[in-house]
Amino acid sequence: EVESDILRRVRTLLRELDGHHPACQCDRGMLRWTLHKKIDQNPSNSSILVRILVKELERAERGDFRHYIIPLLHTLMYTLIKAPCISDELCSRVYDFCKKLLTLPKPFCTIGLDYAVRLKMERTAPGMLYQRMVISEQSLKSDPYPYQEKIFIFADPDLLSEAICNALVTDTEAAQVSQSPRACMCYVIIHAMQAALGEGCDVGGLKGSLQDMPTSDVEHWFRQVVAAVECAGNEASADRGRHAARLEKIYRSILSSLQAASLFPPGDAPLGGLQGTPLPNPSISFHLWTEDDQLWKELVLFIRPLSQSCEPDCLSQDLDNFEIQDIISDCECCEQTRFSVLSTDSGIERDLPAAAEDPCSAETEQSRLQRKGGIKKKLSPLESMAFLQAGCNGPGAKPPAKPQRRPGIPPEPAALLQRLHTARIVLLGDDRILGRLAQAYHSLRKRETRRVFLTPRLNLQFYYIPVVTGQPDTLAVADHVATGQEELCEVAGYLGRADPWYESNINTLCHMIPKLATMPSSPSKHLVTDLFITDVIAYYVRMGIQPVCFQVYAVKIFFNDPAQEPAEDVFLTELRTQVQESISHRELSMTKKKTALDGPGIDLTVTYRKVVVSDRAKELAMSLRSTGLVMKAIPADEGEDLVCLNVNITEIIRINNLSGRSFSAVANRLKTSNIKIRSTEQRPFTVCLDKDSRRAYRNVISMEVSPCPEPSYCLQKTRTMKFSLHETEDVGLVKYMPKSLLLPINTFAGAIQ
Repeated sequence: EVESDILRRVRTLLRELDGHHPACQCDRGMLRWTLHKKIDQNPSNSSILVRILVKELERAERGDFRHYIIPLLHTLMYTLIKAPCISDELCSRVYDFCKKLLTLPKPFCTIGLDYAVRLKMERTAPGMLYQRMVISEQSLKSDPYPYQEKIFIFADPDLLSEAICNALVTDTEAAQVSQSPRACMCYVIIHAMQAALGEGCDVGGLKGSLQDMPTSDVEHWFRQVVAAVECAGNEASADRGRHAARLEKIYRSILSSLQAASLFPPGDAPLGGLQGTPLPNPSISFHLWTEDDQLWKELVLFIRPLSQSCEPDCLSQDLDNFEIQDIISDCECCEQTRFSVLSTDSGIERDLPAAAEDPCSAETEQSRLQRKGGIKKKLSPLESMAFLQAGCNGPGAKPPAKPQRRPGIPPEPAALLQRLHTARIVLLGDDRILGRLAQAYHSLRKRETRRVFLTPRLNLQFYYIPVVTGQPDTLAVADHVATGQEELCEVAGYLGRADPWYESNINTLCHMIPKLATMPSSPSKHLVTDLFITDVIAYYVRMGIQPVCFQVYAVKIFFNDPAQEPAEDVFLTELRTQVQESISHRELSMTKKKTALDGPGIDLTVTYRKVVVSDRAKELAMSLRSTGLVMKAIPADEGEDLVCLNVNITEIIRINNLSGRSFSAVANRLKTSNIKIRSTEQRPFTVCLDKDSRRAYRNVISMEVSPCPEPSYCLQKTRTMKFSLHETEDVGLVKYMPKSLLLPINTFAGAIQ
């Protein structure tokens, strides 16, 4: 009966992927969640669900139902990670199926390889996947596995209502209340013992023993268990039986602390069967995005918290009034970027200490620093080199400066930097917040190119959950763009078409989050929201590791005032132009005369590079009269190229007939990646980026749009050109670097081919 109920739920899940949505619309997007919750209530049924999912996977492969494979595989792996104990025979079947996926195209082979590697370790050291997930998500101190993860939820307060923001803050805070480091360490110990020993583990006795222990003893046994599991998982010739024997020895040692108070000797206590161990919610912080550089600041604080680098008196000081002298290395010829070193001298050559008598005095004189002019900058603690250098002293860091060595002394081996931190950035909102993300990401990449700090230490992952309120807010009404919900969620629509599992689990939150946030307060409301929203976000960031890369476009805007400097900006989804209304009476009268003769709009010259099948550059130019244009970077079909702009120009055609002169609007469509637009009659127009009225430019006379170059590529190419002036093609390291800036947004499958 249990097996038939689980099979029915799995088949309902698959029917939803085929477009057969449940009769009750409130069940959309909740089928996967309710299935896992049912197993959490009775963990002994985990093996039944895994066996059913393996059969369905094998059936999907035989019947060529490939769109079932990735959703079933993610559901299976999530169940397997949380399961108290899975037999080696069942793990072997899943492992063999993942190896079969290596013959399929991307993303099947990519996901299959990733899960095959994980399953190989899990078979040798049961409970390893659960252990690593809890250690990294809760930032538990562990030398064998020193990785840390954190989820940052960013929401724009101008795009989401105050009720939604408050509800999300409450839910994320409530999810962290009952999760102490001690409790999480106990979860790791219990799950590892149960996964290795199966029903031979007395879970009740183990819980009681750990509960009565002081925290120092719990930490000791936690380190012992982690070391044993990591050692078995990383050994090439490790054996599952030997690993179980090692953990059983630790298990008996833990239980021996209760021997005096127990009626049973350790190992002979009555067993209660398999019991589930909760998988704690990951560490989540909620942020209202109010500052442009807020993303960068939060990432720096994640790697190096202020409390570890500043004294309490320092923390109370105003960030803007913190002064420090930052002397930056001026050597641009060095291939490897170096960290600047905090200078402690006055910078005046005569203040240097006199050189002592040394046989290498000639060498010392030769290597003497040449002083150059500098400025004293006001920097916040986050931007000061004292703070960044302090952050470089953690695990896996290298010295900030390379000391000069004398002849005959071998160099010391440089310590390799490791990315021990993973920041998972979750964006809530519509396409407008993704436009802000593109701006922030471009700024971060430029900052990292000038002074690298985050890149070698941080693994950065982006996630997107569309949220649209039922009633458009005042900002949306003010926008000169279509405010339809589909228009505001083009990226989510594309991701949903490319990945059916994203459509089923994430796009359904678009209306569900506002609905749950505005529900009247009741015990049932808290039961649903605290579990559902937090669980879905956790599931998304844990299993959604396949990126879909979107091209970021750069736009250079020129104004009709020659004294005004051109503006440079980036956009991700859309650029829209409209004719600007005339202000002065003289301009207004001239505009009316021009409109009567040539029709509404302005005369434009459009120069663009045509996209052809052969991928050869073909420059074209045309002149026309237009009332506006729209550049769409997100294709309407998931099969189209993402690195291409679809430009729709509303062209005004003059028609002469017997009844007089008339005008008609014609849609002129073209595909390009580089385009220049100029107003030939010097009449200005407005430019709006990413459907956001806050990013609108007025009095524009011309603009240039092209794929945004990757800042590190530009810097490296500039350095290369200094030494090879006559080279036109990329040479050396530049040849292997990405040329344009891509924004990766993670989904469950990426783009299915």
